[in-house]
Amino acid sequence: MFGFGILSGLLVLPLVGAAFILSLRGDSEAARSNARWAALATTIATFLLSLVAWSRFDTATASFQLVESHVWLTETIRFKLGVDGFSMPLILLTTFLMPFCILASWESIGHRVKEYFVAFLVLETTMIGVFCALDLVLFYLFFEAGLIPMFLIIGIWGGKRRIYASFKFFLYTLLGSVLMLLAIMAMYWQAGTTDIPTLLAFKFAPNLQIWLWLAFFASFAVKMPMWPVHTWLPDAHVEAPTAGSVILAGVLLKMGGYGFIRVSLPMFPDASVYFAPLVYALSVIAIVYTSLVALMQEDIKKLIAYSSVAHMGFVTMGLFSMNEQGIQGAMFTMISHGLVSGALFLCVGVIYDRMHTREIKAYGGLVNRMPIYAVVFLILTMANVALPGTSGFIGEFLTLMGAFRSNTWVAFFATSGVILSAAYALWLYRRVVYGPLDKPALQTITDLNRREMITFAPLVLLIIYYGVQPGPILDAFAAPTDALLKSVEAALTTVKTAALAAH
Repeated sequence: MFGFGILSGLLVLPLVGAAFILSLRGDSEAARSNARWAALATTIATFLLSLVAWSRFDTATASFQLVESHVWLTETIRFKLGVDGFSMPLILLTTFLMPFCILASWESIGHRVKEYFVAFLVLETTMIGVFCALDLVLFYLFFEAGLIPMFLIIGIWGGKRRIYASFKFFLYTLLGSVLMLLAIMAMYWQAGTTDIPTLLAFKFAPNLQIWLWLAFFASFAVKMPMWPVHTWLPDAHVEAPTAGSVILAGVLLKMGGYGFIRVSLPMFPDASVYFAPLVYALSVIAIVYTSLVALMQEDIKKLIAYSSVAHMGFVTMGLFSMNEQGIQGAMFTMISHGLVSGALFLCVGVIYDRMHTREIKAYGGLVNRMPIYAVVFLILTMANVALPGTSGFIGEFLTLMGAFRSNTWVAFFATSGVILSAAYALWLYRRVVYGPLDKPALQTITDLNRREMITFAPLVLLIIYYGVQPGPILDAFAAPTDALLKSVEAALTTVKTAALAAH
Protein backbone atom coordinates (compact mmCIF):
# COMPACT_ATOMS: atom_id res chain seq x y z
CA MET A 1 0.00 0.00 0.00
CA PHE A 2 3.03 2.27 0.42
CA GLY A 3 3.21 2.68 -3.35
CA PHE A 4 -0.51 2.72 -4.04
CA GLY A 5 -1.35 4.96 -6.96
CA ILE A 6 2.08 5.33 -8.55
CA LEU A 7 1.50 2.82 -11.34
CA SER A 8 -1.94 4.25 -12.04
CA GLY A 9 -0.28 7.64 -12.22
CA LEU A 10 2.19 6.35 -14.81
CA LEU A 11 -0.73 5.20 -16.95
CA VAL A 12 -2.86 8.31 -16.51
CA LEU A 13 -0.23 11.05 -16.78
CA PRO A 14 0.49 10.62 -20.53
CA LEU A 15 -3.28 10.54 -21.19
CA VAL A 16 -3.68 13.82 -19.30
CA GLY A 17 -0.97 15.36 -21.46
CA ALA A 18 -2.66 14.01 -24.60
CA ALA A 19 -6.01 15.49 -23.51
CA PHE A 20 -4.36 18.87 -22.90
CA ILE A 21 -2.80 18.86 -26.38
CA LEU A 22 -6.16 17.98 -27.94
CA SER A 23 -7.70 20.95 -26.15
CA LEU A 24 -5.32 23.36 -27.91
CA ARG A 25 -7.22 25.27 -30.60
CA GLY A 26 -6.06 26.05 -34.10
CA ASP A 27 -3.06 24.93 -36.11
CA SER A 28 -0.92 28.03 -35.81
CA GLU A 29 2.79 27.88 -35.09
CA ALA A 30 2.06 28.91 -31.50
CA ALA A 31 -0.33 25.96 -31.08
CA ARG A 32 2.27 23.59 -32.54
CA SER A 33 4.93 24.95 -30.21
CA ASN A 34 2.62 24.53 -27.23
CA ALA A 35 1.91 20.95 -28.28
CA ARG A 36 5.64 20.19 -28.46
CA TRP A 37 6.36 21.68 -25.05
CA ALA A 38 3.33 19.99 -23.49
CA ALA A 39 4.42 16.60 -24.85
CA LEU A 40 7.99 17.11 -23.61
CA ALA A 41 6.82 18.22 -20.15
CA THR A 42 4.46 15.25 -19.91
CA THR A 43 7.10 12.67 -20.85
CA ILE A 44 9.64 14.20 -18.43
CA ALA A 45 7.05 14.20 -15.63
CA THR A 46 6.24 10.55 -16.38
CA PHE A 47 9.93 9.65 -16.25
CA LEU A 48 10.31 11.43 -12.90
CA LEU A 49 7.31 9.53 -11.54
CA SER A 50 8.89 6.26 -12.70
CA LEU A 51 12.01 7.24 -10.71
CA VAL A 52 9.76 7.64 -7.67
CA ALA A 53 8.47 4.12 -8.29
CA TRP A 54 12.06 2.88 -8.59
CA SER A 55 12.99 4.58 -5.30
CA ARG A 56 10.25 2.59 -3.56
CA PHE A 57 11.17 -0.66 -5.27
CA ASP A 58 13.03 -3.37 -3.32
CA THR A 59 15.37 -5.35 -5.58
CA ALA A 60 15.95 -8.00 -2.90
CA THR A 61 12.53 -9.61 -3.28
CA ALA A 62 10.99 -11.48 -6.20
CA SER A 63 7.39 -10.68 -5.25
CA PHE A 64 5.27 -8.09 -7.04
CA GLN A 65 5.44 -4.62 -5.54
CA LEU A 66 3.48 -1.34 -5.72
CA VAL A 67 0.43 -3.54 -6.31
CA GLU A 68 -2.93 -1.95 -7.07
CA SER A 69 -6.14 -3.91 -7.56
CA HIS A 70 -9.52 -2.48 -8.54
CA VAL A 71 -12.84 -4.09 -9.47
CA TRP A 72 -13.15 -4.15 -13.24
CA LEU A 73 -15.07 -6.66 -15.40
CA THR A 74 -15.90 -9.26 -12.76
CA GLU A 75 -14.53 -10.19 -9.37
CA THR A 76 -12.04 -12.54 -11.07
CA ILE A 77 -10.96 -10.16 -13.88
CA ARG A 78 -9.61 -7.10 -12.11
CA PHE A 79 -7.70 -3.96 -13.05
CA LYS A 80 -4.55 -5.11 -11.28
CA LEU A 81 -1.13 -3.50 -11.56
CA GLY A 82 2.25 -4.36 -10.07
CA VAL A 83 5.95 -4.61 -10.88
CA ASP A 84 8.82 -6.96 -10.17
CA GLY A 85 12.51 -7.05 -11.07
CA PHE A 86 11.76 -7.98 -14.69
CA SER A 87 9.19 -5.28 -15.41
CA MET A 88 10.49 -2.28 -13.42
CA PRO A 89 13.67 -1.77 -15.55
CA LEU A 90 11.57 -1.98 -18.73
CA ILE A 91 9.20 0.69 -17.43
CA LEU A 92 12.21 2.91 -16.68
CA LEU A 93 13.54 2.27 -20.20
CA THR A 94 10.16 3.25 -21.70
CA THR A 95 9.77 6.49 -19.75
CA PHE A 96 13.46 7.35 -20.30
CA LEU A 97 13.29 7.05 -24.09
CA MET A 98 10.06 8.98 -24.59
CA PRO A 99 11.46 12.53 -24.02
CA PHE A 100 14.15 11.82 -26.63
CA CYS A 101 11.46 10.79 -29.10
CA ILE A 102 9.73 14.14 -28.53
CA LEU A 103 13.01 16.03 -28.99
CA ALA A 104 13.80 14.06 -32.16
CA SER A 105 10.42 15.13 -33.59
CA TRP A 106 10.82 18.79 -32.68
CA GLU A 107 11.61 20.08 -36.16
CA SER A 108 11.11 17.06 -38.42
CA ILE A 109 7.33 16.82 -37.89
CA GLY A 110 5.59 19.79 -39.52
CA HIS A 111 2.04 18.64 -40.25
CA ARG A 112 -0.70 17.44 -37.89
CA VAL A 113 1.67 18.12 -35.03
CA LYS A 114 -0.91 17.88 -32.25
CA GLU A 115 -2.19 14.52 -33.43
CA TYR A 116 1.38 13.21 -33.70
CA PHE A 117 2.25 13.96 -30.08
CA VAL A 118 -1.13 12.67 -28.88
CA ALA A 119 -0.39 9.36 -30.61
CA PHE A 120 2.99 9.14 -28.87
CA LEU A 121 1.56 9.86 -25.43
CA VAL A 122 -1.19 7.27 -25.86
CA LEU A 123 1.45 4.81 -27.04
CA GLU A 124 3.44 5.47 -23.86
CA THR A 125 0.45 4.55 -21.71
CA THR A 126 -0.07 1.26 -23.57
CA MET A 127 3.62 0.30 -23.30
CA ILE A 128 3.78 1.00 -19.57
CA GLY A 129 0.51 -0.91 -19.17
CA VAL A 130 1.98 -4.05 -20.73
CA PHE A 131 4.86 -4.07 -18.26
CA CYS A 132 2.79 -3.47 -15.11
CA ALA A 133 -0.41 -5.43 -15.86
CA LEU A 134 -1.03 -8.28 -13.40
CA ASP A 135 -4.12 -9.64 -15.14
CA LEU A 136 -3.87 -11.49 -18.44
CA VAL A 137 -6.93 -9.76 -19.93
CA LEU A 138 -5.48 -6.37 -19.01
CA PHE A 139 -2.10 -7.47 -20.39
CA TYR A 140 -3.74 -8.48 -23.67
CA LEU A 141 -5.65 -5.19 -24.00
CA PHE A 142 -2.54 -3.07 -23.47
CA PHE A 143 -0.53 -5.42 -25.73
CA GLU A 144 -3.01 -4.91 -28.58
CA ALA A 145 -3.89 -1.26 -27.91
CA GLY A 146 -0.30 -0.24 -28.68
CA LEU A 147 -0.85 -1.28 -32.31
CA ILE A 148 -3.25 1.58 -32.96
CA PRO A 149 -1.02 4.63 -32.21
CA MET A 150 2.00 2.99 -33.87
CA PHE A 151 -0.12 2.13 -36.92
CA LEU A 152 -1.10 5.81 -37.17
CA ILE A 153 2.46 7.06 -36.57
CA ILE A 154 3.80 4.95 -39.44
CA GLY A 155 0.80 5.40 -41.73
CA ILE A 156 0.43 9.19 -41.41
CA TRP A 157 3.94 10.52 -40.74
CA GLY A 158 5.98 7.79 -42.46
CA GLY A 159 7.78 7.62 -45.80
CA LYS A 160 6.61 6.94 -49.34
CA ARG A 161 5.53 3.33 -48.68
CA ARG A 162 4.04 4.12 -45.28
CA ILE A 163 0.58 2.66 -46.01
CA TYR A 164 2.03 -0.70 -47.03
CA ALA A 165 4.38 -0.79 -44.03
CA SER A 166 1.72 0.23 -41.50
CA PHE A 167 -0.80 -2.36 -42.69
CA LYS A 168 1.86 -5.08 -42.77
CA PHE A 169 2.90 -4.20 -39.21
CA PHE A 170 -0.72 -4.16 -38.02
CA LEU A 171 -1.81 -7.41 -39.67
CA TYR A 172 1.26 -9.43 -38.66
CA THR A 173 1.01 -8.48 -35.00
CA LEU A 174 -2.79 -8.64 -34.81
CA LEU A 175 -3.10 -12.08 -36.39
CA GLY A 176 -0.44 -13.48 -34.07
CA SER A 177 -2.27 -12.13 -31.05
CA VAL A 178 -5.63 -13.74 -31.90
CA LEU A 179 -4.22 -17.08 -30.76
CA MET A 180 -3.06 -15.47 -27.52
CA LEU A 181 -6.63 -14.36 -26.80
CA LEU A 182 -7.89 -17.92 -27.32
CA ALA A 183 -5.18 -19.20 -24.97
CA ILE A 184 -6.18 -16.69 -22.28
CA MET A 185 -9.79 -17.89 -22.54
CA ALA A 186 -8.64 -21.51 -22.17
CA MET A 187 -6.55 -20.61 -19.12
CA TYR A 188 -9.56 -18.87 -17.55
CA TRP A 189 -11.75 -21.93 -18.06
CA GLN A 190 -9.04 -24.16 -16.61
CA ALA A 191 -7.88 -22.07 -13.63
CA GLY A 192 -10.97 -19.92 -13.02
CA THR A 193 -8.95 -16.70 -13.03
CA THR A 194 -6.79 -14.49 -15.21
CA ASP A 195 -4.79 -13.15 -12.24
CA ILE A 196 -1.11 -13.47 -13.19
CA PRO A 197 0.28 -14.17 -9.65
CA THR A 198 -2.35 -16.90 -9.20
CA LEU A 199 -1.62 -18.41 -12.61
CA LEU A 200 2.11 -18.46 -11.84
CA ALA A 201 1.34 -20.90 -9.01
CA PHE A 202 -1.20 -22.94 -11.03
CA LYS A 203 -0.02 -26.19 -12.60
CA PHE A 204 -1.43 -26.73 -16.07
CA ALA A 205 -1.53 -30.25 -17.51
CA PRO A 206 1.54 -31.00 -19.72
CA ASN A 207 -0.58 -31.65 -22.83
CA LEU A 208 -2.49 -28.39 -22.36
CA GLN A 209 0.79 -26.53 -21.80
CA ILE A 210 1.91 -27.50 -25.31
CA TRP A 211 -1.07 -25.81 -26.96
CA LEU A 212 -1.04 -22.79 -24.67
CA TRP A 213 2.69 -22.29 -25.22
CA LEU A 214 2.27 -22.42 -29.00
CA ALA A 215 -0.60 -19.91 -28.89
CA PHE A 216 1.40 -17.38 -26.88
CA PHE A 217 4.50 -18.11 -28.97
CA ALA A 218 2.63 -17.07 -32.13
CA SER A 219 2.10 -13.62 -30.64
CA PHE A 220 5.43 -13.09 -28.89
CA ALA A 221 7.51 -14.41 -31.81
CA VAL A 222 5.93 -11.88 -34.18
CA LYS A 223 6.41 -9.07 -31.69
CA MET A 224 10.12 -9.82 -31.07
CA PRO A 225 10.29 -10.49 -34.10
CA MET A 226 11.79 -13.96 -34.55
CA TRP A 227 12.76 -15.52 -37.85
CA PRO A 228 10.82 -16.20 -40.13
CA VAL A 229 8.04 -13.79 -39.03
CA HIS A 230 10.42 -10.84 -38.93
CA THR A 231 9.74 -9.40 -42.38
CA TRP A 232 7.38 -6.66 -41.15
CA LEU A 233 10.11 -5.02 -39.07
CA PRO A 234 12.50 -3.69 -41.78
CA ASP A 235 9.58 -2.16 -43.71
CA ALA A 236 8.13 -0.59 -40.55
CA HIS A 237 11.51 0.85 -39.56
CA VAL A 238 12.31 2.25 -42.98
CA GLU A 239 8.96 4.00 -43.38
CA ALA A 240 8.46 5.15 -39.78
CA PRO A 241 9.56 8.64 -38.70
CA THR A 242 12.74 8.74 -36.65
CA ALA A 243 10.99 8.78 -33.26
CA GLY A 244 8.73 5.92 -34.38
CA SER A 245 11.79 3.79 -35.18
CA VAL A 246 13.34 4.68 -31.81
CA ILE A 247 10.34 3.54 -29.80
CA LEU A 248 9.70 0.54 -32.08
CA ALA A 249 13.22 -0.83 -31.59
CA GLY A 250 13.69 0.50 -28.07
CA VAL A 251 10.48 -0.72 -26.42
CA LEU A 252 7.90 -2.42 -28.65
CA LEU A 253 10.22 -5.30 -29.61
CA LYS A 254 10.86 -5.93 -25.92
CA MET A 255 7.20 -6.80 -25.33
CA GLY A 256 7.78 -10.19 -26.97
CA GLY A 257 10.73 -10.98 -24.72
CA TYR A 258 8.81 -9.75 -21.69
CA GLY A 259 5.90 -12.01 -22.66
CA PHE A 260 8.21 -15.03 -22.71
CA ILE A 261 9.61 -14.21 -19.27
CA ARG A 262 6.22 -13.29 -17.76
CA VAL A 263 3.97 -15.98 -19.28
CA SER A 264 5.61 -18.73 -21.34
CA LEU A 265 8.52 -19.76 -19.12
CA PRO A 266 6.93 -19.62 -15.63
CA MET A 267 3.38 -20.74 -16.53
CA PHE A 268 4.28 -23.46 -19.08
CA PRO A 269 7.66 -24.81 -17.86
CA ASP A 270 7.19 -28.31 -19.30
CA ALA A 271 6.32 -26.95 -22.73
CA SER A 272 9.17 -24.42 -22.55
CA VAL A 273 11.67 -27.22 -21.94
CA TYR A 274 10.09 -29.29 -24.73
CA PHE A 275 10.25 -26.45 -27.27
CA ALA A 276 13.66 -25.08 -26.21
CA PRO A 277 15.47 -26.80 -29.15
CA LEU A 278 13.05 -25.14 -31.58
CA VAL A 279 13.69 -21.72 -30.04
CA TYR A 280 17.45 -22.37 -30.16
CA ALA A 281 17.26 -23.20 -33.86
CA LEU A 282 15.18 -20.13 -34.72
CA SER A 283 17.46 -17.92 -32.61
CA VAL A 284 20.65 -19.11 -34.29
CA ILE A 285 19.10 -18.72 -37.75
CA ALA A 286 18.00 -15.19 -36.82
CA ILE A 287 21.46 -14.26 -35.54
CA VAL A 288 23.38 -15.59 -38.55
CA TYR A 289 20.90 -15.08 -41.40
CA THR A 290 19.80 -11.53 -40.57
CA SER A 291 23.42 -10.51 -39.96
CA LEU A 292 24.28 -11.70 -43.47
CA VAL A 293 21.24 -9.87 -44.86
CA ALA A 294 22.36 -6.71 -43.06
CA LEU A 295 25.67 -6.88 -44.91
CA MET A 296 23.80 -6.54 -48.21
CA GLN A 297 21.71 -3.49 -47.33
CA GLU A 298 22.09 -0.11 -49.02
CA ASP A 299 19.62 1.67 -46.70
CA ILE A 300 21.02 2.67 -43.29
CA LYS A 301 17.72 2.20 -41.46
CA LYS A 302 17.12 -1.22 -42.96
CA LEU A 303 20.61 -2.35 -41.95
CA ILE A 304 20.01 -1.32 -38.33
CA ALA A 305 16.56 -2.99 -38.45
CA TYR A 306 18.07 -6.33 -39.45
CA SER A 307 20.65 -5.81 -36.71
CA SER A 308 17.77 -5.57 -34.23
CA VAL A 309 16.40 -8.94 -35.37
CA ALA A 310 19.84 -10.48 -34.79
CA HIS A 311 20.07 -9.01 -31.31
CA MET A 312 16.61 -10.29 -30.42
CA GLY A 313 17.94 -13.73 -31.39
CA PHE A 314 20.40 -13.44 -28.51
CA VAL A 315 17.49 -12.57 -26.21
CA THR A 316 15.41 -15.65 -27.05
CA MET A 317 18.52 -17.85 -26.94
CA GLY A 318 19.37 -16.58 -23.44
CA LEU A 319 15.81 -16.87 -22.12
CA PHE A 320 15.41 -20.49 -23.17
CA SER A 321 18.85 -21.54 -21.90
CA MET A 322 16.98 -21.57 -18.57
CA ASN A 323 19.94 -20.79 -16.37
CA GLU A 324 20.93 -17.72 -14.40
CA GLN A 325 23.48 -16.31 -16.85
CA GLY A 326 21.24 -16.80 -19.87
CA ILE A 327 18.12 -15.21 -18.40
CA GLN A 328 19.91 -12.26 -16.82
CA GLY A 329 21.93 -11.77 -20.02
CA ALA A 330 18.75 -11.79 -22.12
CA MET A 331 17.06 -9.20 -19.91
CA PHE A 332 20.20 -7.05 -19.86
CA THR A 333 20.42 -7.30 -23.66
CA MET A 334 16.87 -5.97 -23.94
CA ILE A 335 17.72 -2.92 -21.81
CA SER A 336 21.02 -2.32 -23.61
CA HIS A 337 19.50 -2.80 -27.06
CA GLY A 338 16.77 -0.33 -26.19
CA LEU A 339 19.39 2.33 -25.49
CA VAL A 340 21.80 1.45 -28.32
CA SER A 341 19.32 0.85 -31.14
CA GLY A 342 17.26 3.87 -30.12
CA ALA A 343 20.35 6.05 -30.27
CA LEU A 344 21.41 4.54 -33.62
CA PHE A 345 18.05 5.40 -35.17
CA LEU A 346 18.44 8.92 -33.78
CA CYS A 347 21.82 9.04 -35.56
CA VAL A 348 20.13 8.11 -38.83
CA GLY A 349 17.48 10.77 -38.20
CA VAL A 350 20.14 13.46 -37.77
CA ILE A 351 21.62 13.01 -41.24
CA TYR A 352 18.24 12.26 -42.82
CA ASP A 353 16.88 15.60 -41.59
CA ARG A 354 19.79 17.31 -43.34
CA MET A 355 20.02 15.26 -46.55
CA HIS A 356 16.59 13.60 -46.86
CA THR A 357 18.07 10.29 -47.91
CA ARG A 358 19.06 7.10 -46.09
CA GLU A 359 21.08 5.58 -48.92
CA ILE A 360 24.57 4.65 -47.73
CA LYS A 361 26.11 5.61 -51.07
CA ALA A 362 24.89 9.21 -50.61
CA TYR A 363 27.32 9.71 -47.73
CA GLY A 364 31.05 9.53 -47.07
CA GLY A 365 33.65 11.66 -45.33
CA LEU A 366 31.24 13.05 -42.72
CA VAL A 367 34.04 13.17 -40.17
CA ASN A 368 35.40 16.21 -42.01
CA ARG A 369 32.20 18.20 -41.48
CA MET A 370 30.62 16.48 -38.44
CA PRO A 371 33.37 15.44 -36.00
CA ILE A 372 31.09 15.37 -32.93
CA TYR A 373 28.55 13.27 -34.83
CA ALA A 374 31.36 10.91 -35.90
CA VAL A 375 32.39 10.34 -32.26
CA VAL A 376 28.82 9.66 -31.11
CA PHE A 377 28.20 7.32 -34.03
CA LEU A 378 31.48 5.49 -33.27
CA ILE A 379 30.55 4.88 -29.61
CA LEU A 380 27.13 3.57 -30.60
CA THR A 381 28.63 1.36 -33.30
CA MET A 382 31.05 -0.14 -30.78
CA ALA A 383 28.17 -0.80 -28.38
CA ASN A 384 26.23 -2.45 -31.20
CA VAL A 385 29.08 -4.88 -31.85
CA ALA A 386 29.39 -5.61 -28.10
CA LEU A 387 32.77 -4.01 -27.48
CA PRO A 388 33.91 -4.51 -23.84
CA GLY A 389 33.29 -1.33 -21.90
CA THR A 390 29.85 -0.80 -23.44
CA SER A 391 26.49 -2.15 -22.30
CA GLY A 392 26.20 -4.32 -25.40
CA PHE A 393 29.08 -6.53 -24.24
CA ILE A 394 27.54 -7.45 -20.88
CA GLY A 395 24.29 -8.78 -22.31
CA GLU A 396 25.77 -10.76 -25.20
CA PHE A 397 28.55 -12.23 -23.04
CA LEU A 398 26.06 -13.47 -20.43
CA THR A 399 23.67 -14.92 -23.02
CA LEU A 400 26.53 -16.78 -24.70
CA MET A 401 27.65 -18.11 -21.31
CA GLY A 402 24.13 -19.31 -20.61
CA ALA A 403 23.83 -20.90 -24.04
CA PHE A 404 27.23 -22.60 -23.65
CA ARG A 405 26.10 -24.18 -20.37
CA SER A 406 22.95 -25.44 -22.07
CA ASN A 407 24.14 -26.36 -25.58
CA THR A 408 27.69 -25.89 -26.84
CA TRP A 409 26.79 -25.94 -30.53
CA VAL A 410 24.17 -23.24 -30.10
CA ALA A 411 26.74 -21.01 -28.42
CA PHE A 412 29.28 -21.77 -31.17
CA PHE A 413 27.01 -20.74 -34.03
CA ALA A 414 25.64 -17.74 -32.13
CA THR A 415 29.17 -16.48 -31.55
CA SER A 416 29.60 -16.21 -35.31
CA GLY A 417 26.87 -13.58 -35.16
CA VAL A 418 29.14 -11.40 -33.05
CA ILE A 419 31.75 -11.50 -35.81
CA LEU A 420 29.17 -10.75 -38.49
CA SER A 421 27.76 -7.84 -36.46
CA ALA A 422 31.23 -6.31 -36.36
CA ALA A 423 31.46 -6.74 -40.13
CA TYR A 424 28.23 -4.95 -41.07
CA ALA A 425 28.49 -2.27 -38.37
CA LEU A 426 32.06 -1.29 -39.20
CA TRP A 427 31.32 -1.48 -42.93
CA LEU A 428 28.47 0.96 -42.42
CA TYR A 429 30.58 3.31 -40.29
CA ARG A 430 33.47 3.33 -42.75
CA ARG A 431 31.27 4.15 -45.74
CA VAL A 432 29.28 6.89 -43.99
CA VAL A 433 31.93 8.60 -41.86
CA TYR A 434 35.30 8.00 -43.51
CA GLY A 435 36.58 8.44 -47.03
CA PRO A 436 36.87 11.60 -49.13
CA LEU A 437 34.27 14.33 -48.79
CA ASP A 438 33.66 14.47 -52.55
CA LYS A 439 29.86 14.71 -52.78
CA PRO A 440 28.75 18.32 -53.40
CA ALA A 441 25.62 17.98 -51.26
CA LEU A 442 27.76 17.18 -48.20
CA GLN A 443 29.99 20.23 -48.47
CA THR A 444 27.69 22.38 -46.32
CA ILE A 445 26.30 19.76 -43.92
CA THR A 446 26.40 20.93 -40.29
CA ASP A 447 27.39 19.11 -37.12
CA LEU A 448 25.10 18.28 -34.18
CA ASN A 449 23.22 21.28 -32.84
CA ARG A 450 22.50 21.93 -29.18
CA ARG A 451 19.17 20.08 -29.12
CA GLU A 452 20.74 17.02 -30.74
CA MET A 453 23.69 17.01 -28.34
CA ILE A 454 21.29 17.22 -25.38
CA THR A 455 19.47 14.23 -26.86
CA PHE A 456 22.54 12.06 -27.37
CA ALA A 457 24.50 12.88 -24.19
CA PRO A 458 22.39 10.89 -21.65
CA LEU A 459 22.12 7.90 -23.98
CA VAL A 460 25.87 7.69 -24.64
CA LEU A 461 26.71 8.16 -20.95
CA LEU A 462 24.31 5.40 -19.87
CA ILE A 463 25.62 3.00 -22.52
CA ILE A 464 29.17 3.47 -21.22
CA TYR A 465 28.13 3.49 -17.54
CA TYR A 466 26.21 0.20 -17.75
CA GLY A 467 29.07 -1.31 -19.72
CA VAL A 468 31.40 -0.61 -16.77
CA GLN A 469 28.88 -0.90 -13.92
CA PRO A 470 26.06 -3.31 -14.83
CA GLY A 471 25.26 -4.05 -11.18
CA PRO A 472 22.16 -1.83 -10.77
CA ILE A 473 20.33 -3.63 -13.59
CA LEU A 474 21.58 -7.15 -12.82
CA ASP A 475 20.65 -6.74 -9.14
CA ALA A 476 17.06 -6.01 -10.15
CA PHE A 477 16.94 -9.21 -12.24
CA ALA A 478 18.56 -11.48 -9.62
CA ALA A 479 15.62 -12.24 -7.30
CA PRO A 480 12.95 -12.86 -9.99
CA THR A 481 15.46 -14.97 -11.97
CA ASP A 482 15.97 -17.25 -8.96
CA ALA A 483 12.20 -17.55 -8.50
CA LEU A 484 11.72 -18.33 -12.20
CA LEU A 485 14.42 -21.00 -12.19
CA LYS A 486 12.78 -22.71 -9.21
CA SER A 487 9.51 -22.91 -11.14
CA VAL A 488 11.17 -24.55 -14.17
CA GLU A 489 13.53 -26.72 -12.13
CA ALA A 490 11.01 -29.56 -11.84
CA ALA A 491 10.51 -29.61 -15.60
CA LEU A 492 14.25 -29.64 -16.23
CA THR A 493 14.73 -32.43 -13.68
CA THR A 494 12.06 -34.54 -15.39
CA VAL A 495 13.73 -34.14 -18.79
CA LYS A 496 17.18 -34.97 -17.42
CA THR A 497 15.83 -38.06 -15.62
CA ALA A 498 14.16 -39.27 -18.80
CA ALA A 499 17.37 -38.72 -20.78
CA LEU A 500 19.43 -40.67 -18.23
CA ALA A 501 16.89 -43.51 -18.26
CA ALA A 502 17.00 -43.66 -22.05
CA HIS A 503 20.80 -43.66 -21.99
